[in-house]
Amino acid sequence: MTIRHMILTMSLLGAVWLGADRVQAAEPPRPNFVIFMTDDQRFDALSCAGNTILQTPNIDRLAAEGLRFTNMFVTNSLCAPSRATLLTGQYSHTHGVRDNKKKQIPATTAILPEILREHGYEVAFCGKSHVRGALRDRKWDYYFGFKGQGNYLKPVIAEGVDGKDLPREGYMDDIVTGKAVQWLKQRDSDKPFCLFVWFKAPHRSWLRARRHHDLFKDVAIPKPKTYDADLKGMPGKPDAFRNANNRIGDFNDVRSLDGFVKDYYATLVAVDENVGRVYDALKELKELDDTAILYTSDNGFFHGEWRAFDKRLMHEPSIRVPLLIRYPKQIAAGRVDDRMVTNVDIAPTVLDLAGAKTPESMHGHSTVPLFAGDKKTPWRDAWLYEYYEFPGAHSVRKHRGVRTDRWKYIHYFAEPQEYELYDLQADPDEVHNLYGQPEHEQTVQILRQRLLDLRRETDDPDLE
Repeated sequence: MTIRHMILTMSLLGAVWLGADRVQAAEPPRPNFVIFMTDDQRFDALSCAGNTILQTPNIDRLAAEGLRFTNMFVTNSLCAPSRATLLTGQYSHTHGVRDNKKKQIPATTAILPEILREHGYEVAFCGKSHVRGALRDRKWDYYFGFKGQGNYLKPVIAEGVDGKDLPREGYMDDIVTGKAVQWLKQRDSDKPFCLFVWFKAPHRSWLRARRHHDLFKDVAIPKPKTYDADLKGMPGKPDAFRNANNRIGDFNDVRSLDGFVKDYYATLVAVDENVGRVYDALKELKELDDTAILYTSDNGFFHGEWRAFDKRLMHEPSIRVPLLIRYPKQIAAGRVDDRMVTNVDIAPTVLDLAGAKTPESMHGHSTVPLFAGDKKTPWRDAWLYEYYEFPGAHSVRKHRGVRTDRWKYIHYFAEPQEYELYDLQADPDEVHNLYGQPEHEQTVQILRQRLLDLRRETDDPDLE
């Protein structure tokens, strides 16, 4: 072999080795995202979560083909604060949207879709934002949204952040989903995408799609265990809980448990059908398995526990919501995880999957390390809850609390101060308030300190 041949051979081999190194070093393809959010959907309003009345086959399919978190919580059970938390990865006391009165996320606060855009994603929003300005002050590649609560029938919606709010014929969530599917099918880009589909349902007051007029007609809604509990005769329940203005029968549109729950469920049947439409569109486009699909809600809802409806309070029906994640490239089908995750974790999870660094300003943690199901993976043992809208709708007083796997401690911090303490293992229905009992004083002190630590860790400006 001549020297010339040797040099040529070595050059070719070097090129092969360099190419191989580049292949090995290449980043894996980034997933697309579809992020579904409902409004007021409690954790067990899904057939995959054990509901025997409501059937949600399309949503159940996400769980069957992915991961269902059974202990997913919101850190402020109210629409605007919770949605701002999903978008910012921050607690209410940091992003500033503490209640439904001050709904504006500060323009200086980075939100998830804008961070994704900076990392090369196309982002689209379809549906209900429930923040001031309806997210029209933010950058979107496609926008189809409405202000405020919107109407179930003949809703007024704008296409484009500068578009006109125009009445649309049909049922709100059908229309929103139709535009989302249309955008998916018509987009012409090699970029990965993130599509937010945020439904109106099942928010009060509940109006069914006409096709569901007779659903549940012959079904009886069972009363929860505490429906007939005598609140006045239970000294363990504080006045802050007893005096909340959220009792079934006291409102014209919530006259009975049976009536409102059936309507609530019927609106979720429409949601389920629309989730199926998006799933089918992704499948048709051959994007399904390249897309991480997340499904969650902004808060839970009482279904007659203590004869109550609505949310706000730091009790399980109010704070627990669904979280399903389907992404077969990283999640085995049919996984169920009972570790405590919260809505501050959603933005970090999406950014982690997208290969983007989570900003230090975010309080949450990526759930990606939990996808493999290893119970030895370090994870939180407690989380912070806060609620601020008082005086306000339903007269729920301001409170904070801490929840662990076993204990829940609630502090109504406006005068007169009151407290609740529950052993969730022995008392999952939160019937027996243990606060003030000498044998639980040490537990109270531990939880009180944990609450303080969590507030410090998340830079709560209200700390004295």
